[in-house]
Amino acid sequence: MSAQLEEILSHYSDAGRDALIPILQQVQDADGFLSREAIVRIGRHLNLPASKIYGVATFYNQFRFQPQGRFHIQLCRGTACHVKGSLGLLDAIRKELKVEPGQTTRDGLFSLEVVACIGACGLAPVLAINGNFHARVKREQIPEILANYRHEAEVANVQ
Repeated sequence: MSAQLEEILSHYSDAGRDALIPILQQVQDADGFLSREAIVRIGRHLNLPASKIYGVATFYNQFRFQPQGRFHIQLCRGTACHVKGSLGLLDAIRKELKVEPGQTTRDGLFSLEVVACIGACGLAPVLAINGNFHARVKREQIPEILANYRHEAEVANVQ
């Protein structure tokens, strides 16, 4: 079990159900996601079934259940991006990476998240990869954008 998890739980020695969300947030901040083991351990600590913990965590889209990829893709599906074709971008990313939103590629290189609004409506459709915005993206640009990030990873691995 993670020492970080035990440290977090130590701050909630007499905690009840009301501490669940803050604990989940802190564990995810520390580990990058909520593992099955962490959910079970939190459940034991709070005297709640793991199914209840998982039910709460899945209700909120802020929680992840697997590690993010080296390159985390956030695809905006807000109104402006939707009107400008973000669904086509989503289809292209799914096809190229063979993942669904909330998943990470097998090689751990990419993870995909669909967000309600990224706050860049004037740049629609837009996606962000590790916080780097790609504006007015067209479906046919997706393979090249992803190839550039793959190349970046290869160069970094050589050095």
